[in-house]
Amino acid sequence: MNKITVIGAGLAGCEAAYTAARLGCKVDLIEMKPIKKSPAHKTDNFAELVCSNSLKASRIDSAAGLLKQEMRMLGSICLEAADVSSVPAGGALAVERNLFAEYITKKIRECENVNIITDVVDKLPTEGICIVATGPLTDGALAREIEKFTGEGNLSFYDAAAPIVSADSIDFSSAFVASRYDRDDTGEGDYINCPMNKEEYEAFHNELINAECAPLHEFDKQLKVYEGCMPIEVLARRGADSIRFGPLKPVGLRDPRTGHRPWAVVQLRKENRDGTLYNLVGFQTNLKFPEQKRVFSMIPALKNAEFMRFGVMHRNSFINSPKVLNPDLSLKKSNNIFFAGQLSGVEGYMESAASGIVAAINAVNKLDDEPPLILPKFSMIGALINYITDESVENFQPMGANFGVLPPLDVHIRDKKERYMALSQRSLDYFKNIGE
Repeated sequence: MNKITVIGAGLAGCEAAYTAARLGCKVDLIEMKPIKKSPAHKTDNFAELVCSNSLKASRIDSAAGLLKQEMRMLGSICLEAADVSSVPAGGALAVERNLFAEYITKKIRECENVNIITDVVDKLPTEGICIVATGPLTDGALAREIEKFTGEGNLSFYDAAAPIVSADSIDFSSAFVASRYDRDDTGEGDYINCPMNKEEYEAFHNELINAECAPLHEFDKQLKVYEGCMPIEVLARRGADSIRFGPLKPVGLRDPRTGHRPWAVVQLRKENRDGTLYNLVGFQTNLKFPEQKRVFSMIPALKNAEFMRFGVMHRNSFINSPKVLNPDLSLKKSNNIFFAGQLSGVEGYMESAASGIVAAINAVNKLDDEPPLILPKFSMIGALINYITDESVENFQPMGANFGVLPPLDVHIRDKKERYMALSQRSLDYFKNIGE
């Protein structure tokens, strides 16, 4: 049967349905609106933008711009819609959200290869090929069904993630590599220690407890925050030394510059196999993004840090994709079921949409007994999918587009803007060669 089922008509689901239909495949697109809406959705349109109307930077020497350019070259319906609904936003691509969603809804409804079914799905199909793109607020019976397919413990409902910085932006003149009590210290940089003296710590602590937090949606406010993922700023407000006896404890560490134990230490843990990304251990946070940049840059070793992902704390359903997904976005346990969108472990509007395109191409290829499309790691889409399906990633949290997930260039370019342009050009040259 030359047909694919797509569950969910958000950005990822619409991209998946449209891509598969454009490739000549019949599609059943199942969407629960208007029968049921998640707490975040207000309209009956497909591809509804529930938060910002910005799709981030347009220039190709940015991670977000490169991602969008790759998507254009793969025939993205979301970027087609963005072009007709754009509003002035400086260097960003922003859209009039209702016009954006209405354009996509109309195109999908007019597509003769797409059959739209209005229904609330609580079970995954047992036959045929299916793409699950039900979004970050997936819950109820369907969530239980997904957990059954992926394995108990492989579906999360809460995103409590620490910031991630690029390795090459860490100031190693103010940092050192060591394990507590010299345990298992390979010297390979699995942990990087960022020490602070008493004066530096007290200034940092004061700014941390007074920094501005991001507002929460009503459905986020209902979540119970457990001690193990307490926001760093909340923990800091318990007392002047609360985080110094917690995630910033210096015990078992000696600063080689002074020969003494530091007053406080922020530890950085390797985020990916290539060691291009490090996360701030224990720094789950709900601070606004500019506040994270300002306050966390007070840590001496991070004074020039490039934040590839800021910390977040919100409701977010996502699977433990490094353990359960193949590189083509199909389930290891049942490779006729593909995942796309934020449920698959990518973060952001365009990242979700991009995963929908790739999932659809691979679903169609599977129908046609063709090999899967595995984009190279030096492309932004390929690097993101590689990250979310990399079995070496522990304590997985969703990831958005950033240059830190790309492998470095063969030749080091010191100027950041020139380096980013070279990284982008390397990817775009590849896409020009493969065409569609």
